[in-house]
Amino acid sequence: MSPSSLVSNPDKLFYPSGVSKGDVVGYYDDIAETMLPHLRGRPLTLRRYPDGIEGEGWFQKEASNHFPDWLRVEAIPARGKEGDVHHVVCDDARTLVYLANQATIEFHVWLSTVDNLDNPDHIVLDLDPPDGTSLSELRGVARRTRDLFGELGLTPFVQATGGRGYHVVAPLDAEENFDTVRELARAVADRLAEADPERLTTAQRKEKRGNRIFLDTNRNGYGQTFITPYSLRARKGAPVAAPLDWQELSRISPDGFDIDSMRRRLARKTDPWDEIDAHPGSATAALDKLT
Repeated sequence: MSPSSLVSNPDKLFYPSGVSKGDVVGYYDDIAETMLPHLRGRPLTLRRYPDGIEGEGWFQKEASNHFPDWLRVEAIPARGKEGDVHHVVCDDARTLVYLANQATIEFHVWLSTVDNLDNPDHIVLDLDPPDGTSLSELRGVARRTRDLFGELGLTPFVQATGGRGYHVVAPLDAEENFDTVRELARAVADRLAEADPERLTTAQRKEKRGNRIFLDTNRNGYGQTFITPYSLRARKGAPVAAPLDWQELSRISPDGFDIDSMRRRLARKTDPWDEIDAHPGSATAALDKLT
């Protein structure tokens, strides 16, 4: 019996477009094999919506007391305060389906693993466009980010976030801590913004960004997360975060996949990020080249 056949309240509407809780759990059950490599060993932040995306939702870091004993939970040292935060770690399909049945719509992962918390193995630049930005312009910025990463000896990958923008991600060798990786991310963003100050910005305050694309480096910190590849998003239409091949960028929008189209995609195409861990780069070497 499939784990998704045990879903509670399968007909409950989770998206106004008609996607039910059963559809959400069934989706995660179906794509577990592809999604799990991006989840395994990483602390999770869950975004849960028990009454669907039009109801109250919240981000959950601390694992709930009612989670079963078999669920993997790791005590992660907090920063800036005493004690630990107990994060769920999703290593198998049973856990993924269970969390979906607990109304987890979005799965957000750390850039580091439980075994090496202080040293991230990914660097992420989040391209956040203002209203009215053309897709051609946004794609051009993604390609410029790709090219700069490549010049620095890193291997860039791209993800349609299921929201407004794209993520450009490069794997790292996890030899440096978050301070170094954040410094690198900010230096990359600064270099890009300095080359095109009319269209790009690193300003943290929205009122200072104007009508420019925000190069967001804030995910490159201890305890920060980015949306897991193949996670649903809590947005109308049930869009999915989709790893892309670079040649697909010109024809796929940030919210270009939903549950049905992602199933069809995975039936004919392997994960474009399936070898991301085979291309680790050095944050220190990249910083040296940049500076």
